[in-house]
Formats: sequence, C-alpha cells, structure tokens
Amino acid sequence: MKLLSRRQSLMVICGMAVCLLVACSSRPRGPIPVEDRVAGQSSPRPLQKAQPQTATVSAPVATSSPVSMGPTMPGSENMGKPGYYSVRPGDTLTKIALEHGQAWRDITKWNGLENPHLIEVDQVLRVAPPAIEAVNKQTKPAMAQNQAPASSPGTNSTPSAPTQASVSDDGMVFSWPHSGPVLTSFDEAKNKGLDLGGKVGDPVLAAADGKVVYSGSGLRGYGNLVILKHNNTYLTAYAHNQTLLVKEDQTVTKGQRIAEMGSSDADRVKLHFEIRKLGKPVDPAKLLPARP
Repeated sequence: MKLLSRRQSLMVICGMAVCLLVACSSRPRGPIPVEDRVAGQSSPRPLQKAQPQTATVSAPVATSSPVSMGPTMPGSENMGKPGYYSVRPGDTLTKIALEHGQAWRDITKWNGLENPHLIEVDQVLRVAPPAIEAVNKQTKPAMAQNQAPASSPGTNSTPSAPTQASVSDDGMVFSWPHSGPVLTSFDEAKNKGLDLGGKVGDPVLAAADGKVVYSGSGLRGYGNLVILKHNNTYLTAYAHNQTLLVKEDQTVTKGQRIAEMGSSDADRVKLHFEIRKLGKPVDPAKLLPARP
C-alpha cells in the first residue's frame, strides 16, 4: 500500500472538515420538535420558552342587591300615622307622655317596652290608646264641687281656697291648687302654665279628681313633679315641690294635698301649675274660677 505524502494527508483532512461544516449548515434551525398527543394522535409542536406568569385581577361585578341602611328602628312602619310619635334627641318617656296627655305606664304597655328608660332616637311609639281601649276605659269626668277644698291639718301655712264655683270645660271642673299670687302668667312659648308664689311647705292641692300618673323628679326643668290624669282629655302638672305626698297609680280627690311647695329645679319657692288638653298646654287662668 502506497503511503500518502504528508501534503496529501493534510489535504484529505481539510476536505473532511469542509464536508462536516456543510453537513452541519444544512440542518434546519429552530427548536427541536416535541410530541403533543391529543386524542391518541401525536403532532410535533415547537418547544416554547417558559414565560413568567402575571396575576390577573378581575373587575368587581355589579350586582342588583340593595345597599344596607343599617338596622330598622322599632315601629318605623307606623311613622307619620296619627297616634304615633318619633322619638327625638333629649326625649324621655315622661316628657313624651306629658306632651301627649298620657300616662307613661300606658305608653310602655301599648308599645311592649321592656325597659321604659331605654328608648332610641327615631323609634316610633304609640302615644294614643287603641280604639277599643279608648272606648272601654273612658274615664268619667269629675263632678262639680262648689265647696272649698279641704287642706290637711298640721301645715305651716294653709292657703285659703277660692269659694267660687269652678269653671266647667268639656265636663271638667278645676280649682286653684294654691291661693298664692300669680308670679308669672301663661305664655305658650315661654311659660306653659302659671307660677304661683308661696312659702316652703305650703300644701299643694289637686285641682280635680284624678289618678297619679307620675310622681318623681325625672323631667328636667320641673324638679319634684306630680302629674294627675283626670280623663282622656285633661292632665294637670304640679312642679318644683319640696316633698311629694302621693304615689303613681294612686287615686286622688279634688282639694287633696298631694305635695308641699318648694324650689326644686327653680330659682325661688313657687308652684308651677299646668293644665294640658290632649297634651297641649292651655291657659289655666281660663279654666280656673275667678278669685275674690
């Protein structure tokens, strides 16, 4: 065998290198195909470079549900109806009862209140009796009494009661609760009754037959207060007393001593006396007998 010269060997090696380069350059470029098997078949698909994933935030979907306006106040279905009242800031059950000519215990019962001291602003309360109760529990008007009211013995100062017959209005007959001078007359905006002068301990007398619907000091501006209910129309109130002599639910008669005059929640000793017709203050001087 003839040996190739060194020059010929180099030429052979260069030729083989060129063939290899040509073979490599003719191979198709791109990703190596991989098999994608779908429904039992295979088809080549390129191997893609993994892409970073991005979180997609979905926009909120609008709904037709109503927006909650908070809890509904008790009795709100009766708002605006006759015989109902919406509680305002600063109200107490005693104040509401006085302004509507009712007993606070009755309002408590009509509304099923578990705690009469706990009422809420915008709460709607029944302040008029149900129609059946109003008929069945109608209070008979007090009978006219021409005699002077009797005062209890043992007092420091006993006012002399008027001897004139009381003025009658709507079947009611009133007498003066005290014989002291009128200090302040009725003014619907400034003074909802009469202020009568006197001395500490003077007896305060019931202006007509009735029932005690309040006896206490829970109504601001009135001090020690007694409220009498005479019928479904009239209430009388006796304020600024030193001592209260009657209790709630007690029945009293015209001229009975129900309190002693004082200066509680007042700037001086006096009796503040109100007559309310269907809860509205009226001028007592128009319903009381003329003084001699």
